[in-house]
Amino acid sequence: MKVELTNLTKRWGDVVGAEGIDLSTKDGEFVAFLGPSGCGKTTTLLMIAGIYKPTVGEILFDDRVVNTVPPKDRNIGMVFQSYALYPHMTVFQNIGYPLKLQKVPKDELQKHVQRVADMMGIGHLMDRKPAQLSGGQQQRVALGRALIKEPQLLLFDEPLSNLDARLRLSMRSEIKRLQMDLGITSIYVTHDQIEAMTMADRVAVMKDGHLQAFAPPDELYDHPKTLFIAGFVGNPPMNFIEVEVKQENGSYQVLGPGIHLDLPADRGEKVARSSKVIMGIRPEDISLADTGVKGEVYLIEPLGRDDLLDVRIGETAVRVLADPALGVRMRDTVTLHFNTDTAQLFDPDTEQSLLW
Repeated sequence: MKVELTNLTKRWGDVVGAEGIDLSTKDGEFVAFLGPSGCGKTTTLLMIAGIYKPTVGEILFDDRVVNTVPPKDRNIGMVFQSYALYPHMTVFQNIGYPLKLQKVPKDELQKHVQRVADMMGIGHLMDRKPAQLSGGQQQRVALGRALIKEPQLLLFDEPLSNLDARLRLSMRSEIKRLQMDLGITSIYVTHDQIEAMTMADRVAVMKDGHLQAFAPPDELYDHPKTLFIAGFVGNPPMNFIEVEVKQENGSYQVLGPGIHLDLPADRGEKVARSSKVIMGIRPEDISLADTGVKGEVYLIEPLGRDDLLDVRIGETAVRVLADPALGVRMRDTVTLHFNTDTAQLFDPDTEQSLLW
């Protein structure tokens, strides 16, 4: 199923939940809505589900406007953050409930429920009730209940946020594999950029009810169009430094407090008219070196494979990934090399990229 949103807007008086959302998914695509709390991602999802009625705009399923179609007639499956399982029902009854409402014969219902439960790896838990299940098992029951209707569209509202980190990792893989195997168009709401980047074919980044970008994960990471996207996508987050770009003797220089760097010509030419800019550079693009910018190590966060260093260059703080084997300690003076080939440059007034 293809889903198209046209100028989709939801307001409650002066409060704006989502405004002017325009995007279109492909059939069988996995799309993530990504953004901080209150950005409008769940509001948009609930309009697609039919739980909220849009104030303005249209929702189309395969070119059919569904604004007034009740949720039960939209052929969707939905998985909630809270799982929303019936506590007095067994796993079998929870998964089979949508088919029971459709008055599917008992023998046929039994086969469908067992098939879905086996696919979810919970076929041996059919007689248990939700209170007797782990968080991951409850999530599988909720997903099975959504799938048993054989929907054309799957909607996920932060389904993994109640799970521990290890279980989230395994469930991410399972949901993505299942979605690819079944080929069901899926829309997944999350505030976790790692979930969005690892699971989605394309990511819709939202802020304050507005769509900031709708693009594949690697495009958002490598070519962020706004300061917000650059800072929100990527972990550890991008460093931002207020600098000036100057042209001297045919080359471009980046100048800031304690910072003097060469800037590639392809980037320098695009900011020639904007001397004061915000430079963004990711921690993995700054390395310890013999020559470069000097700074003092203010804090060290061990991440296992890497150490995340908080280095102070005067009043400017930058985060740097370093090999733990180097044995860097707090208050050490280190020399940093900035890979400006990957540096992002933003207009400080509009917060728009000057490169893309």
